[in-house]
Parts: sequence; structure tokens; C-alpha cells
Amino acid sequence: MPDWWSHAWQTVADQISDHGAKILTGAFLMAIGWYFGKKKAHANWKKREFYDRLNISLNTLHEGRLLIRTLVEKRVESVYLNAAATDAVIRAAQKTTLQDSTLPLPEKDYWYFLNPILNELSEKFARGAIERDLGKPVKTATYLVALTCECAGDVRMRKIRAMVIQKAVLQALPTEVPGVSAASHKTRWTTLNQLADEWKKHPWKFLEVELSA
Repeated sequence: MPDWWSHAWQTVADQISDHGAKILTGAFLMAIGWYFGKKKAHANWKKREFYDRLNISLNTLHEGRLLIRTLVEKRVESVYLNAAATDAVIRAAQKTTLQDSTLPLPEKDYWYFLNPILNELSEKFARGAIERDLGKPVKTATYLVALTCECAGDVRMRKIRAMVIQKAVLQALPTEVPGVSAASHKTRWTTLNQLADEWKKHPWKFLEVELSA
């Protein structure tokens, strides 16, 4: 066998010897992470807890009925684009109560957690904004946005929900319970009434935005 080949083979053998333990340790840790990740995902599925999901929904009252429509749903990390902000939002979502479904985040930082929701809405309604700017016929209304995580009543899944509702509607919710298309939507009516109270007491928990379509 040529000397250069023997030297190359010995170099490879030495590298394997030197780094083999590191490779095996890395593979072992990766397997452990995969196992516990799958276990946690299974547990979350059983409890219907998906704190890593952020749902942006439009809440409307139409002809005596409460209508809920998803506008956007993404992973929290893809909305906030920052690990610290993502962790803060998820931790806050886990602390909401039956009496208050809004995320308990510091007042001084609240706007920074609401602004990424504004970015998502701006992208969703970009066409309406451009057409309004061009003088084309569009309808525009002022909406309020709040970060919540419902945990009361018949809510089917716990996830972070950015609720969007016309400001005028939230400020004048009817006393009678509207019709709903699902039992879980009764919880949403409770949440909207909580938001109406929070808007009066803590308006800094809300983002006010004009949307056009």
C-alpha cells in the first residue's frame, strides 16, 4: 500500500477516534430531544393545548348572530421573529384566567407585542389600503385588536388568539346573547364582554387600526 494512502487512512482513523465520542454524544442528545419533543406534542394534543400557535380572527355580529372567521394562523415564532418575545407571549398565554383572557404582559411593552399583529393585518389588507389611497371605492372601519388565550367554557383548543373586532361594535355589545353556530362560540361571547370591560379600564392592551376592503 502506498505511503500516502497509509497516511490518509491513519488520519481518518485518528479523526474517528478523536471525535467518535462527540458524534455519539450528539446523536444520543438528538434522539433524547426527539423523544421528549414527541412526548410533549402528544401530551399537548391530548389536552388540546397549542400555545405555539397564534390565530388572528375576525369577530362580527350579523343579524343577531356571532360570526368568527380566521384571518391568519401561524406559529408564534413566525410572527414575532424573536425567541425572547415568543417565549414571553407563550408564558403569558399560560397565565390567563377565567376572569381575564387577555395576555398579562407589562404595560410598557404591550405595544411591541401588538405591533407584529398589525404587520400581519397590514399584509392581509394591503390591497384595500392601496385602493383607498388611489381613491377607489372601498369601505373602511376602525378595529380593535387584543391578545388573548381563552380557557373558559366550551373552548375546544387553547391557543393564542388575536381577536379583531370593530371598535364601534365592542363599545356597544348588546345585552342579549347572540346566536352561535357552535357551543364553543358561547365562550367567545364571554371573552368579548371581558374585552369590552378591559377596553374601558386598560386601553393600552388594545391596538387600534383602520382596515379597508
